[in-house]
Amino acid sequence: MPSSEHRPEQRRLLLALARDSIRHGLATGRPLEVDVTAFDPELRRPGASFVTLDAHGRLRGCIGSLEAYRPLVVDVADNAFNAAFRDPRFPPVREDEFEDLRIHVSVLSPPEPLQFRDEADLLAQLRPGVDGLILEDRGRRGTFLPSVWEQLPDRQEFLAHLKLKAGLPPDHWSPTLRVWRYTTESFGEEDFPEAR
Repeated sequence: MPSSEHRPEQRRLLLALARDSIRHGLATGRPLEVDVTAFDPELRRPGASFVTLDAHGRLRGCIGSLEAYRPLVVDVADNAFNAAFRDPRFPPVREDEFEDLRIHVSVLSPPEPLQFRDEADLLAQLRPGVDGLILEDRGRRGTFLPSVWEQLPDRQEFLAHLKLKAGLPPDHWSPTLRVWRYTTESFGEEDFPEAR
């Protein structure tokens, strides 16, 4: 898990901030400008997050940051806006879809590089349901959040699909392949209905 879990009221604030940023985007076409000073010091620290949007049980957008380089509250607000309006897999969210959106936030731990001799060694180190992975080779990069294990519980299948996501063949292997793992603190509006 990330080094420190956020308290329930902080999680609620982050979810409300994500929703406010999407609402602001619908009205103005721009992400919400966050007054960082209005938040707890813990939420002002640099943080990396992913914001996932679902509508009627189907993915509607997912965008995030792999490295912490700006205050967590800014990261969540910008990623919520980008998940709603800039995920290339989906058309921008429309006003009439807003109420049906369910927002989920994942706060990432710092990525940890994995050392491995070959694919079998790498596969043996993976922790299904726990690890998010970043895979990089030949100028290509892809990531899967730990939640992807729900759809791809087999280690080999998980890795093959991650290679495809990075634009590499599913059986790709090379000595220059690099992999990092991270964990997430994940929470959604289903945990805090009042955040809506």
